[in-house]
Amino acid sequence: MKNVIDWVLRIVPAIILLQTLFFKFSAAPESVYIFSQIGMEPWGRIGIGIGELIASILLLIPRTTWLGALGGIGLMLGAVFFHLTQLGVVVLNDGGLLFTLALVVLVFSIINLIRQKQYFLSFVKALAGKAS
Repeated sequence: MKNVIDWVLRIVPAIILLQTLFFKFSAAPESVYIFSQIGMEPWGRIGIGIGELIASILLLIPRTTWLGALGGIGLMLGAVFFHLTQLGVVVLNDGGLLFTLALVVLVFSIINLIRQKQYFLSFVKALAGKAS
């Protein structure tokens, strides 16, 4: 059962991140609008898309799930920030769907990072050892 939960926690945010890539990389009007509103069109749209692609792949690899989760947290904190400060929860009459999806990815990424804290802590310890 633990294995099934682990996979669900990794697959759900990865699928959400991956399904948005088409809109970002194809310059869909909705994506262009969003990134224009926050002053990051086109470089932000493409850069965030690349970041989301990398995070989603890392989420699916068991040994790098923590790293994908860390990326997902950073990316979705940015998304939530812009929704709350510039875009609004509802964007182009989407009923708050994009905001909700960002929250789902954020929450699942936090859970993944907590569940894989041993890998994260090992990485931090290794960095600290190299710094001294």
